Amino acid sequence: MIIRSLIKYMILMTDNSYINWSSMSDSAIENEIGNFVRKARQQQKKTQQELANEANISRSTLSLLERGDSGNLVTLIQVLRVLKKLDVLQAFEYKEQLSPLALAKLQHKPKERIRHRKDKKVSTMKKSPW
Repeated sequence: MIIRSLIKYMILMTDNSYINWSSMSDSAIENEIGNFVRKARQQQKKTQQELANEANISRSTLSLLERGDSGNLVTLIQVLRVLKKLDVLQAFEYKEQLSPLALAKLQHKPKERIRHRKDKKVSTMKKSPW
């Protein structure tokens, strides 16, 4: 589930502690997402009902998300938007990286061939019979 992937980046960007995400179960990761949402809501001194209303979801849906019982990506995005925490999604921005060889090929400019035209001059001298 995408939400499970998201928790790794959300907490890494907001928490300085080290968590071994690969050793956690999916359920434990969902609980971490819920904790993140709950703590962010409480820091902003919002009730579940206030946040749910602003995010256009039901209070019970928010409660489930905070408990790590269920949730989907759309719900999470709506809640993060209201909490002004969408910046945790920057970890999902894909940045194209070129290999050094590909970069060198792109920077290489082929030399333009310079041609000097030799103008054929018509001789004004008369040909000698010799």
